[in-house]
Amino acid sequence: MATGTVKSDKAIGIGMAFTALTLLGVVLMYAGETQLLKAWGFAAAMIAASIAVVGLHAFE
Repeated sequence: MATGTVKSDKAIGIGMAFTALTLLGVVLMYAGETQLLKAWGFAAAMIAASIAVVGLHAFE
């Protein structure tokens, strides 16, 4: 089993921050009053989730 050290926790921080933004987008998607507001919530959730994954891989 290989073990390694992590030089920085930046990847974890970026992943957690954008995961929180993703959850806010999901809340907006479900709690939005209009169809347009729900669509913006979905868009925000998808973009934030994508950036969270990219951030995890970029600072690995």
